[in-house]
Amino acid sequence: MSILNTILNSQNGAPVSALGRRFGLDENQTQAALKHLVPALNAGVKRNVQQQDGLSALLGALGNGNHDRYLEQPDLLERDETVSDGNGILGHIFGSKDVSRQVAAQASQQTGIDSGILKKMLPLVATMAMGSLKKQSQGMGFTGQAAPASNSGGLLTQLLDADGDGSIGDDIWNMAKKLF
Repeated sequence: MSILNTILNSQNGAPVSALGRRFGLDENQTQAALKHLVPALNAGVKRNVQQQDGLSALLGALGNGNHDRYLEQPDLLERDETVSDGNGILGHIFGSKDVSRQVAAQASQQTGIDSGILKKMLPLVATMAMGSLKKQSQGMGFTGQAAPASNSGGLLTQLLDADGDGSIGDDIWNMAKKLF
């Protein structure tokens, strides 16, 4: 399951509804915002994973973080601490506020939602995206839980498949060549 689908389907849509209420958006607007912000976050995570020690850093953050709580407890999206956590995540994913601003501006052009709202929304979406990755990593056994066979490889394939061909063998080979 994709990061976006995990967010949209968590708790029968309660996190999406909470996010929309916080910013005065209806369900369709909120989903449109997520459909444009989450792929940018996913692309940033993919870029980071392909850097030296990137995958181990991500797996460490997923294993040590409690990010799934943002999907399980939508009321946390109202807290200032969640925004701070999200800004930290954005710093790791994008590296600068300028990239976050560009992502918000581009999503604004696509959705018609004010870029100022999307800039404020982006840290919360980042926490939800990490929550989605945490939930998926739990299914793969990265956090000490049993891995169901139906989900094995989904998260790693998503993150490591740099060329989008559905196979990570060539991408892992290219990463190894960069390291050596």
